[in-house]
Amino acid sequence: MSIVDKVKGMLGQHGDKAKKGVDKGGDMLDQRTGGKYADKVDKAQDKANEYIDRENRGGQPGGGQPGM
Repeated sequence: MSIVDKVKGMLGQHGDKAKKGVDKGGDMLDQRTGGKYADKVDKAQDKANEYIDRENRGGQPGGGQPGM
């Protein structure tokens, strides 16, 4: 099992904690840069949270499992 597979598995089990980490990391970047890149950080946070949500739904854009 590769490291990527392990991370995906953890995201599926602990998505709420991963999202909190994304938010906390983005807030720290905003603080350290004085908010200079806040719009870019917000977009990155949104994309990361979308990815986490997608992994929690089994990787399907509309949700659910393949073949259902």
